Amino acid sequence: MILKREIKRRRTFGIISHPDAGKTTLTEKLLLFGGAIQEAGAVKSNKIKKGATSDFMEIERQRGISVATSVLAFEYQDIKINILDTPGHKDFAEDTFRTLTAVDSVIVVIDVAKGVEEQTEKLVEVCRMRNIPMIVFINKLDREGKDAFELLDEIEQKLNLRVTPMSFPIGMGYDFKGIYNIWEKNVNLFSGDSRKNIEETIEIEDLTNPELDKLIGEKSAETLREELELIDEVYPDFSREEYLDGELQPVFFGSALNNFGVRELLDCFVEIAPTPRPKQSDTRLVKPDEKDFSGFVFKIHANMDPKHRDRLAFVKIVSGTFERNTPYLHVRNNKKLKFSSPNAFFAEKKQIVDVSYPGDIVGLHDTGNFKIGDTLTEGEIMNYRGIPSFSPEHFKYINNADPLKSKQLEKGIDQLMDEGVAQLFTLELNGRKVIGTVGALQFEVIQYRLEHEYGATCRYENLNVHKACWVEAQDPKSAEFADFKRVKSKFLAKDKRGQLVFFADSAFTLQMTQSKYPNLKLHFVSEFETVEKS
Repeated sequence: MILKREIKRRRTFGIISHPDAGKTTLTEKLLLFGGAIQEAGAVKSNKIKKGATSDFMEIERQRGISVATSVLAFEYQDIKINILDTPGHKDFAEDTFRTLTAVDSVIVVIDVAKGVEEQTEKLVEVCRMRNIPMIVFINKLDREGKDAFELLDEIEQKLNLRVTPMSFPIGMGYDFKGIYNIWEKNVNLFSGDSRKNIEETIEIEDLTNPELDKLIGEKSAETLREELELIDEVYPDFSREEYLDGELQPVFFGSALNNFGVRELLDCFVEIAPTPRPKQSDTRLVKPDEKDFSGFVFKIHANMDPKHRDRLAFVKIVSGTFERNTPYLHVRNNKKLKFSSPNAFFAEKKQIVDVSYPGDIVGLHDTGNFKIGDTLTEGEIMNYRGIPSFSPEHFKYINNADPLKSKQLEKGIDQLMDEGVAQLFTLELNGRKVIGTVGALQFEVIQYRLEHEYGATCRYENLNVHKACWVEAQDPKSAEFADFKRVKSKFLAKDKRGQLVFFADSAFTLQMTQSKYPNLKLHFVSEFETVEKS
């Protein structure tokens, strides 16, 4: 019974958007309502320096961007909310994509002036593929931006969503008067005073009420009535079923910086958002209310505390209860592991938890046992699928700049690659090491972290590679495969797991290789076996 009650109380969601749309600000304001701020990793505001002030945060502070997903939790109206604030910058997108496997719903933040941007499109597409319920929050209403209807159209067209407004702005930018909340039928007036935590709301059920004219002026009231009438005609009514199936997306308007419209979003979210959902494993569908525990690792963060060189594996609990000091099976290694100090990220401090429930995120100290995508169970042999791996797009040789520190460099590279932000390749011909990343900024982050966390310095050398392809030979003993290995020997490397990788220097080379060796399959991701089956 306890399990079912706790599942009902859980809401786990991610916040996604293009950089600078205001995700981190919105996260902070949501926490304000819950009366809690707690970091795992880091929130990029300079005002918050508690928790994990690692070097990693310095790079976040210097650039003013989030480079790692933060996990935050708080209670609101007796509901336990877990937020995953993701990086918006495209160079760190793979962190975001993996995070999306661990959430039950998503809030998409859109900047009123810029509208739908490229990164938002990519992320929403991933959510759509997985039918994740989405709520859209249009932010920065106190700035001059696009017309509300224009924005709604843009969301429909570019993101391919069916939207229904749950609140509507009264005026925009300089004329911004407040918001009419369609969901609760009240008016929320904007005073522009960000120090006030909560703005006063005035209930107005009936729009013909002359009170409305007094509040916002006749002209604005008239415009609002017309706009709401239009909404009524054009947009579908809100249906929770459709929202949960990922077929309808409610839209809210507000200004996170001024803490405006955030409460409305949170109240509605608590009411409509899904509780922890079942998840597909390679053998069956696992439901949250099953008695046996299962969960998977969706993120590893090295050096949370530089003094201890510790690594934290973030585990999303899918079913059953996770208890401290209980041995659980690590499916890939087939061995039992016990965790004496699992961390939950909750209200002001990272604390050790005795019991966690489905939907929760727990941080487990890792000594090198975990990889991204690993599954933990009470003994059942199964693996959770669908944790994406990415095809690197940027490649560089990595050279040791200080011969005395080669051990530190190896260790550093080894641990940072486990985080899944980059991949390491060793050339067959001469054993040189190549790093492949999805975004160019990653190289800087790796270099910075190697120096500051492991005391190793490295230099990069450019390498002209168009794509890294994982080679699958139908018959490893065939003459065709032997010829391929002979002709392309300069361009072959092994990844960390010992799989053969071919570096194509252009799209043309790739095409030619595929037509010359038809029995070889070239895959763009390393987990090609699992991808095809799932």
